[in-house]
Amino acid sequence: MDFKSYIRVIPDFSQPGISFKDITTLLKDGPAYQASIAAMKELVKDKQIDLVAGPEARGFVVGAPLALSIGAGFVPIRKSGKLPGDTIEAGYNLEYGKDKLAMHKDAIQPGQKVLIADDLLATGGTISTSIDLVRQLGGEVVGALFLIELSYLNGRDKLKDIDVFTLLTY
Repeated sequence: MDFKSYIRVIPDFSQPGISFKDITTLLKDGPAYQASIAAMKELVKDKQIDLVAGPEARGFVVGAPLALSIGAGFVPIRKSGKLPGDTIEAGYNLEYGKDKLAMHKDAIQPGQKVLIADDLLATGGTISTSIDLVRQLGGEVVGALFLIELSYLNGRDKLKDIDVFTLLTY
């Protein structure tokens, strides 16, 4: 399936010079969405995965159905202050400031094999922080899986010791 034909590209959003890749046009098409999850599952078929972790919010849209399809649990990675239980946090830099991601302290047991899944690999900051959180809890990151990679932003360079899988590359 030509998944790129389901991705709407919006020029100059959210600022001039940005070519935004809008996945909502894929998500609203049930057969295409289902096929994209199946294709992503195929990319990691040789990995042993206990849990899939996905950063808020689009990582939930990719990670949860993927976890369900492979029979693994799903762990949400949220913005700081959004989880009700005891959490761990890690900070990361944004273009104009800083932010923090959090996970429940009991989300991952030491030695569990965790795949990080998200919609987009851009600069790698969010995923690097997600990897840090998984490792803080003793999880083994077995890879990072993305619907889209913006290769010109070199996010993969921040993930040198991680197997990276992408369905679409721009």
